[in-house]
Amino acid sequence: MTKEELALEVIKRLKREYPTAGCTLDYNEAWKLLVSVRLAAQCTDARVNVVVEELYARFPDVDSLADATPEEIEQIVRPCGLGKSKARDISACMKILRDQYGGQVPNHFDELLKLPGVGRKSANLIMGDVFGKPAIVTDTHCIRLVNRIGLVDGIKEPKKVEMELWKIIPPEEGSDFCHRLVFHGRDVCTARTKPHCNECCLNSICAKNGASIV
Repeated sequence: MTKEELALEVIKRLKREYPTAGCTLDYNEAWKLLVSVRLAAQCTDARVNVVVEELYARFPDVDSLADATPEEIEQIVRPCGLGKSKARDISACMKILRDQYGGQVPNHFDELLKLPGVGRKSANLIMGDVFGKPAIVTDTHCIRLVNRIGLVDGIKEPKKVEMELWKIIPPEEGSDFCHRLVFHGRDVCTARTKPHCNECCLNSICAKNGASIV
């Protein structure tokens, strides 16, 4: 089986296993996803979803959050870890949205990368979930799973993994594919030394279980 054939089969099986794909960060506006994805670094989505409730109650829009000091933001987001740097980035990012983009999140990948605290993973998430454009989000679940399955070969650097996946994942499938990898990585193909292979819908095609990938 080629990597292209494997990718299509993995997509098909994950669709059957997880019919509904979507981001596990709660948001109803693009700027809120931008904030939440910054807070999610080295923090669970579940905790972020709790913390932002207080953040948005106090600062309900881009303008009010842009006017807040980093210290005010840090007091609220500290439970997510790395509070000082995250608060600084959120403050700077909201100021740029207010002053340069009329309070709107830009819909171009390169423009997103210019925002404080926004890397390729975050930019791809915004492009896919907010704007419905092709996206490959290489978070820790994605990197772990695509290496185990055999879609990439021993590559750990997020950008390199992303570039390899662009070669074999149909553009229209990328965003949902990565969301499904998160679900599968949390429930079945965990980070443990011995994931739950006997429960895995990909067992018979997975390189970790001896499937031949060329």
